Amino acid sequence: MTIQWFPGHMAKAKREVEQKLKLVDFVIELVDARAPFSSQNPMLQQVLQNKPKMIVLMKKDLADIAVTDKWLSYFNEKKVPAVSVDVNQKSDIKHVIQLAKDLGQEKMKKLEKKGINPRPARAMIVGIPNVGKSTLINRLANKKIAKTGDRPGITKQQLWIKIKKDFELLDTPGILWPKFEDQDVGYRLAAIGTIKDQLLSLQDIVAFVITYMQEYYPQYLLERYDIGENMNDMLDIFEKIGQQRGALESGGHVNFDKVSDIFLRDLRTGRLGKITLEQP
Repeated sequence: MTIQWFPGHMAKAKREVEQKLKLVDFVIELVDARAPFSSQNPMLQQVLQNKPKMIVLMKKDLADIAVTDKWLSYFNEKKVPAVSVDVNQKSDIKHVIQLAKDLGQEKMKKLEKKGINPRPARAMIVGIPNVGKSTLINRLANKKIAKTGDRPGITKQQLWIKIKKDFELLDTPGILWPKFEDQDVGYRLAAIGTIKDQLLSLQDIVAFVITYMQEYYPQYLLERYDIGENMNDMLDIFEKIGQQRGALESGGHVNFDKVSDIFLRDLRTGRLGKITLEQP
């Protein structure tokens, strides 16, 4: 299965990112802590080229803390500063601001050496849809500037935002890339809600996540749905969840679409546990 999803406004946003890149000193790329590699846009990496960059792992409160620490080490080893964030924690927001200030200072020193008066560093914030970009911007600016919502694709235009006296931020719409060559990347992004649910088979997504959890998080399946390690048949697993959670239709048959909805809601809200869907 090849997943393709590239609405017109995303093509336009890509062109705008390319045009505005020369206006900024560095880039803040947001990824989802539950899928830090899959939620990096490979097309964006080509566009950004050699521009200094920091990575913010969003929604750390929903991810496996131990695996998040491994991902932070992974990015730092690649000489890319990285920080994990729960947008409701003020200390995390301060950490993002400090990291951005440090990254911007290098550029300011170069300008000073050329005899140019210091100015606030300028950063571009980028990321895939529904990664929590608008919420983070509002926290950084300490006021409501960007529209927020749990639907992908809320931000449709670019705007400059002052972050205290520390730096200026250029917001950009979330951009997905035209095609997922790796099917698993598509499944992970669909599972965390980056791709609109209508575009894929939810049953396939759920089966993918359950298979992954049987290897890495069997205890959560046992605690939430009473699914033991000896249960390997996906049909039996769906039946078990459906019976347990009342996802039934007339005649007492399990409705697999309802099971998929219930499972993904449990996963995305953290009721299933703190889960990261890929290892560095």
